[in-house]
Amino acid sequence: MGKKPVFGVNVNNREPLIANSYTLNDLLELSTIVDELGFDSIWVGDSLFSKPRYEPMTLMSAISQRIKQARLGTACLVTATRNPLYLALEWATLDQLTHGRTILGACMGSPEEGVMREYAALGLDFTQRAMIFEEGLAVLRELWTKGETSFQGEHFQYDKVGFYSGTEMGPLMPVQTPPPMWVISNPRLVRSTSDEATTEKVISRAAKRIAKYGDGWMTCCRAGHPEEFKEQREQVLRAIEEEGGNPDDFVMSYQVTMNIADTREEAQKGIQAYISEYYPELSQKMDISQWGPVGNPDDIMEWLKTFSDAGVDYFICRFGSLDQFGQVERFAKEVFSEFA
Repeated sequence: MGKKPVFGVNVNNREPLIANSYTLNDLLELSTIVDELGFDSIWVGDSLFSKPRYEPMTLMSAISQRIKQARLGTACLVTATRNPLYLALEWATLDQLTHGRTILGACMGSPEEGVMREYAALGLDFTQRAMIFEEGLAVLRELWTKGETSFQGEHFQYDKVGFYSGTEMGPLMPVQTPPPMWVISNPRLVRSTSDEATTEKVISRAAKRIAKYGDGWMTCCRAGHPEEFKEQREQVLRAIEEEGGNPDDFVMSYQVTMNIADTREEAQKGIQAYISEYYPELSQKMDISQWGPVGNPDDIMEWLKTFSDAGVDYFICRFGSLDQFGQVERFAKEVFSEFA
């Protein structure tokens, strides 16, 4: 294993809607515990109505007023379904509230029937989602670095638009210029992407997108295949160099869903119940073993070291369990402490 990886925790903003034992107030309390335990960051997810959860931007604003040092991020925010001007304003406000401690994990949404319905309900063409996604990221970066945008694309066209009317001291900007954007790419998320020729094309385009618009790459859901992560990471690194960027400035992150117990059987039972309720559609299409490791602390440690060796330098840990507090505290004591 090379350099020590960094760890964040996804506090599961969908779980309060599917588990009576985990309320929204519990989520806020867990965020303060994660902060106090020394994790680098706190993360929330996003979905409009296919997998309902508490709205991430509002929730992160509330969390920001309870924590002292952890960064806040989205794993991931479906930026393609949001107007980039409003999103730029909202995120700049959040970055100010956190004193420059935000990370935008940005995605276009997975190829699920539920996500397609979300695009349709918003009047967006799902077949154009990649272009909408890329153009939106370009608009965000321009607003956050220059204070205005004159972007001219197929889906968005602006003429010197910015959050400045002339009477303010200057454009409303984030503290970070720009806040880091980690672009999501999960080319083998569902079985429909099993055609390797097609998958390779998706990976190639994703690598170029990450290099051009992002400051990092985030992936998930192929926990049994570290070689796939390593291969895609190499493509991303090549794309960064072709784009003229510095690979050392990019973060290679993995969101992993895990369950820690005394035995693998106990952990397997816990994560199975969790995933089937959390992702009712995806859980039917994916092998449950691909979500992440299950077992005792040694099993979890072995998996983390394997993927760290494959090139992951940032783990976003999500716990597939109805006992969020117990999982976080056990991970912190028996796994995280070993890396720290």
